[in-house]
Amino acid sequence: MRTKRAETMTMTLRILTGVAIALVAASAPGQTAISLGTATPGGGFPVYGAAFTDVVNANERTLRIEPRNTKGSTENVPLLEAGTLDIALVQGEVANPALAKSDTPLRIITAMYSSPGMFVVRGDSPYRAIADLRGKPVALGAQGSGLTILGRNVLGAIGIDPDRDIQAIYLERAADGPAMVLDGRAAALWGAGVGWPGFTAVAKAGGRFIAPDAEEAKRVLAKFPFLKPMTMPAGSYPGQDAAVATVGSWSFVLARPGFSDDTAYRLARALHKGEAALGAKLAQARETTAANTVAAAPRADLIHPGVAKYLREAGLLR
Repeated sequence: MRTKRAETMTMTLRILTGVAIALVAASAPGQTAISLGTATPGGGFPVYGAAFTDVVNANERTLRIEPRNTKGSTENVPLLEAGTLDIALVQGEVANPALAKSDTPLRIITAMYSSPGMFVVRGDSPYRAIADLRGKPVALGAQGSGLTILGRNVLGAIGIDPDRDIQAIYLERAADGPAMVLDGRAAALWGAGVGWPGFTAVAKAGGRFIAPDAEEAKRVLAKFPFLKPMTMPAGSYPGQDAAVATVGSWSFVLARPGFSDDTAYRLARALHKGEAALGAKLAQARETTAANTVAAAPRADLIHPGVAKYLREAGLLR
């Protein structure tokens, strides 16, 4: 009969063996580690980053994506420019101005997904239009989030100063927003896109959506030409029976200056091969396609040369 001590030693040996195997796998010869900046826990970027990581790591064994939480898009761009991150998720309101600089060193790895922006409120609230939120506490998102910039842009374009005409709430963590709406501390929560965790949480509790009306949307698009008319399809969230027309932008995965052409090529190949798997993991990631990357890029030369090489070989880019 085995003694308790022997069993303990056997278990310890198994654990140490497992750790050793994991370390060997993590440092496999020829494997390239890539740091991926996401955002604060509880928002859409960490969820997307996890799915992105799983799919790339499964489809390209020579790469190892390592996701990192950050403050969001506004921190990710300077971290990329400084070379602190290899690649990062960047919302359109931050990505487009960064890419518009004539000397930008940043390049596009892939388009992520479109972000139709809107507010969510409790189902029993009296608010039916954005103008109804004047003077009310409104959760606009995390300070470093590109979604927060989108919300401020929309409000400002329709004549609502986010610093004076509402009681703007900026979150330490994106996950705090839904609870504030549901318990009445906030009248509304700003967010964007299909599958956004904050919208899901409020919608499950009977929430409904408020977006710019047709005239307001015209004013927003006139002031911010990089934004586009967008629609959140019916059924994107629990209880959402009708499509919601609004405005928004495309988010991108951007690469730091000097990011290897060969690594970018392998990354693009893995993403193209894994498009179906990525979409199956996350509804909004169904838009992460090579074809959408070509269509959404402000200019073809902003696509990373390694990615562009793969896209040409795949017949998707001239």
